[in-house]
Amino acid sequence: MICRHCHLKSATRPRGLCWTCYNTDGVREKHPSTSRYGRRGPGNFNGMGKLPPFPTSAAPGSPEKVAILEQRAELRQALFHPDDADFFGSSRSRMAQPA
Repeated sequence: MICRHCHLKSATRPRGLCWTCYNTDGVREKHPSTSRYGRRGPGNFNGMGKLPPFPTSAAPGSPEKVAILEQRAELRQALFHPDDADFFGSSRSRMAQPA
C-alpha cells in the first residue's frame, strides 16, 4: 500500500501513511483513521456531564429531540434535562402532581 499523502513511499503507519508523513506536523490530522476501531463521531463520554442550560419541549423519539440529543452529546452535556417534555409534550415540572 502506498502512502495516502505523499504517494511515494510504502505505508507502514496507521491511517495509510508512511513514517515521514505520519510524523510531519498537520499531516496526520488531514487523514482520518482507516481502522475499524478508530474513534469517530462525538465519542463515548463516560461521566457526569453538566446539566443542559434549558429543557426541550420536543417529544421523545421525534426528529427534533434526536437533534437536541446529538447537540448535547457533542457539547458533552447530560443528555436529558429533568424538565424535558414527556411523551405527551408537556414539561415534567408543569405536570399536575398526583393527589
